[in-house]
Amino acid sequence: MKARDYLWCALNLMLDREEELARLCPSCRARAEEERCPICGAPTGEAWGGENPAFDEARFERLKRGERM
Repeated sequence: MKARDYLWCALNLMLDREEELARLCPSCRARAEEERCPICGAPTGEAWGGENPAFDEARFERLKRGERM
């Protein structure tokens, strides 16, 4: 694919999303446009950050010590 093909696809994805949002009532549209956590679906808000709920501390420690999974 050429760069223009990627641009065409990206633009059409954006337009498809706008069409989907236009079909929603105002309260559902506002909720659909909120930034959400990909793990639990909770709104992330402006000050989100810091802790990853999907992080596996025990697995991290094992990998840090060089253990194989």
